[in-house]
Amino acid sequence: MENEQKLKLKDWDENDRPREKMLKQGRRALSNAELLAILIGSGNTNETAVDLSKRILASCGNELVQLNNMTLSDLCSFKGIGEAKAITILAANELGRRRKRENSSIKTKIESPNDLFDEFYPVVNDLHTEEFWILLLNQSNIILDRKKISSGGITETSVDIRLIFREAIVHHATGIAVCHNHPSGNINPSRADNQITQQIKHAGELLNIHLIDHIIVANNHFYSYANEGNI
Repeated sequence: MENEQKLKLKDWDENDRPREKMLKQGRRALSNAELLAILIGSGNTNETAVDLSKRILASCGNELVQLNNMTLSDLCSFKGIGEAKAITILAANELGRRRKRENSSIKTKIESPNDLFDEFYPVVNDLHTEEFWILLLNQSNIILDRKKISSGGITETSVDIRLIFREAIVHHATGIAVCHNHPSGNINPSRADNQITQQIKHAGELLNIHLIDHIIVANNHFYSYANEGNI
């Protein structure tokens, strides 16, 4: 079996080669599996790179978000995916994440909890540990800056309220929004989440800095304290 040749892209029928398809039709014409196949280059003795890519994606429910959460060992568990190919996939995932993060850093106006989700989703959604972030806003809810306050373990991260309002004062913010993620995938707030939200709200009232919302991001969903009337 070791002497059997892998099914490489160059050995396929020309109509089935994703690289040639991209050259002729453009990158948007390719399926997710075909794009992934270009990254890995070859399959194994039993399946083409596209077939292998389809199997990898199927294990993620065909969701790129879940592919982005796969680890090196997860990817290497597939026959035909060694360390080098797995690293290539992880690198592509990281580039995509950074691109989303750059897009979300463009100064915009926050008008709804959905806007906050769009702002924070690329930053915290695929993390394996909790992070706590703040968004600093002017009187018109235009974003002044975004700062990470803390990072922690899988189930919690400590938050120093003094750090939050130091940033707000330095940036002359009149409003803030806060966000943290739940790596567990459960968007429901904990008792500690409720306590820190109320503490931030009350501290802001003393300084005349309005807390407009606190959102919890998990997978593709979010919980908004403002939407639930809990702020």
